[in-house]
Amino acid sequence: MPEQKNPDAGVMESINEKLKTIAEKLEKTQIAEYVELLNRPRRIIFTNLYAGIARGVGIAIGFTVFAAAIVYFLRLLGALNLPIIGDFIADIVKIVQVQLEGRAY
Repeated sequence: MPEQKNPDAGVMESINEKLKTIAEKLEKTQIAEYVELLNRPRRIIFTNLYAGIARGVGIAIGFTVFAAAIVYFLRLLGALNLPIIGDFIADIVKIVQVQLEGRAY
């Protein structure tokens, strides 16, 4: 008697391959690490604390560089002695310099 093939074997093999693909994709998303992180609230707090400190320091450094560049360009524009804009820029530069020296304006 010849061996009969199960017609559902092809379907089962297809489902098995799809399940393997889904499992690989879930592993790539690192969902297990995420669930582990959720089960440890103390670690979440410290991670968020460090991230907040890093953002704050980054914003402070970035704003300082940006403000220094603006003041530098304003000084260059002030040196051009433009009629109306030059006086306005000169006043702004003087105010900034006084503030940097720690004196009251």
